[in-house]
Amino acid sequence: MAKLAQIEGSVEGAKKHQATVLVSLKDADISVRRRALDLLFVICDTDNAERIVDELVAHLVVADASIREEMVLKIAILAEKYATDLRWYVDTILKLISISGDYVGDSVWHRVVQIVTNHPQGDLQGYAAATLFVAVSPHRCHETTVCVAAYVLGEFGFLIAERPGMSGEEQFHVLHQHWFNVSTKTRAILISTYAKLANLYEECRPLVAPVFARSKNSSDVEVQQRCAEYASMRESFSPEAVEDLLREMPPFEDKRRSALELRLLETEGEDSAAVTKASTPSEVEQQRALQSAEVLNNPPMEEEMQEMPPIDEQEDEPDTEDSGNFQGSQEQAPDEAEEELPEDEKEDTIENGIENGASNPVVVSIPKELIPAMRKAFSNLCTSPSGVLFENSLLQVGVKHEYVGAQGRISVFFGNLHSSPLLNFKVKVDQPEHLRMQMQGTQDLLDDGEYDSTGCTVATKTQAKLLILVEVTAPFDDAPSMRITFETEEGEQHDYPLRLPLVATCFMEPVNLDPGAFMQRWKSLEGPDRECQEVMKLPANSSGIDEAYMDRVANIIVDGLKFGRCRGVDPTPWTVSGAATFRTGAKDANGNNINVGCLLRVEANPKANAFRVTTRTLHPQCSKAIKNVSLVSIKLAA
Repeated sequence: MAKLAQIEGSVEGAKKHQATVLVSLKDADISVRRRALDLLFVICDTDNAERIVDELVAHLVVADASIREEMVLKIAILAEKYATDLRWYVDTILKLISISGDYVGDSVWHRVVQIVTNHPQGDLQGYAAATLFVAVSPHRCHETTVCVAAYVLGEFGFLIAERPGMSGEEQFHVLHQHWFNVSTKTRAILISTYAKLANLYEECRPLVAPVFARSKNSSDVEVQQRCAEYASMRESFSPEAVEDLLREMPPFEDKRRSALELRLLETEGEDSAAVTKASTPSEVEQQRALQSAEVLNNPPMEEEMQEMPPIDEQEDEPDTEDSGNFQGSQEQAPDEAEEELPEDEKEDTIENGIENGASNPVVVSIPKELIPAMRKAFSNLCTSPSGVLFENSLLQVGVKHEYVGAQGRISVFFGNLHSSPLLNFKVKVDQPEHLRMQMQGTQDLLDDGEYDSTGCTVATKTQAKLLILVEVTAPFDDAPSMRITFETEEGEQHDYPLRLPLVATCFMEPVNLDPGAFMQRWKSLEGPDRECQEVMKLPANSSGIDEAYMDRVANIIVDGLKFGRCRGVDPTPWTVSGAATFRTGAKDANGNNINVGCLLRVEANPKANAFRVTTRTLHPQCSKAIKNVSLVSIKLAA
């Protein structure tokens, strides 16, 4: 019947006997039980998958040892193939482990890790982390549970770290209680997880260090090597390199056949009806693959979000004459012009009620008196790895971001400073064409525009968290917008339009050039489409330009803008020159990454109390973006 059920149109007939087949699982004859399992595997589809899988899992408790491994394998394949909600898939595999952990092979839990890692959309990763945290909390649990929990918490434990009782320290304790009860193979996985926890949470470092110290002399080579390498990593590499080495694993490559399908092929042969069934993608799998590809490669545009203006809102180009005796009097940089909000958001930055009717709720936006502090916070974060982006009496928004080449990782924290919970808390992030983004965070936090999200609740003195993985594909001169909306218990609605400190200089890599090479490239990039220049006069109440100020400017160019300083280009101490490469993830016809070379010169005129910033690149947007960030950063150095 299993072979007949594969003939087109015959499945429905076989499904009519589903109840009889389920009873046959309890037959005294082992061959009948195997044939019943084969037939159930073949007739399973989206409509009856949950019932069949649940029945098989329930029968697994009393199944003979001779058939258990086969049942576990087939249940795992069916749960993955027909899971309309992958959270059900995770729950099913955990049931398999708790019931028949000894028969759950590495290929089964490896597949769980792969599915969770490859599906960042929704809250699957946070759900898996929380579920596995609970599963591994008892002192007695199967070693396979420890393996999968260690991997998932090491990769995605940060998504639940703000929940009560699930901090990084708590995650370490629930995992480490199993240290002496597991094999050296599992200990090796735990060691990698400990290293990642210590990297993310300061409080975990004194807990992890003694474990590494004791295990450096382990008789197992793998455990010994991992402990020695992780223990010495911070001494041997820069903090940025350590962060890069210990970041989350990238998505796994989707192969034509999974390890589970290959295992089934190995046990049953190519002609098996079960193998044919397993190798044929279901409609659910096809839809899931399309959604994952869309999220990873072509993130959707937020059509309802209004486009943000460039960082520099001045329309007029300044005088670009390369005169060494500039006075800074023709053109003065506007007061934080780079950080001006667009006109529609300026109107939002006052507290007002919607005038369509007295019954409409009051919508509170950003008060005008907070705008200067917002501008300064945004500008500081453009050249700093972490800081506060916005703060008032209700909410604090913190940002931590890091970049390697064309890729970046931005963590945004939303802390409730109010005396009562913030309700219906939602965040909507603009996704421009030049940025590929993956976003995940606290459950129901993201407003993706696809459905009416009710938002999450941020309790008093707690945080919601948003993680954004980004890759730049083209030069740009604007910063993506982020809109925060929530309500208080008093019914007051708040709407805060902000911008993420994600600017072009985040994706720079320094280049060190000798004076001759710098000037040769500088001259080769002459032209109005390649050069961008602006003169900025400092405020009259500033302390003036001295050598200490120029040292601060040089540090900003090197540490903040990520340019390599080119010394010796000018004999005067009042000029700083630098070179860098703007990295993108886009490919040319030969498959090589497209990058843009960038040159920068900052010239000071102490007598006029002014600076001239000149940038030259092959791309006009790149030149403009570097100039804008440079100007505001230099002004903040005063």
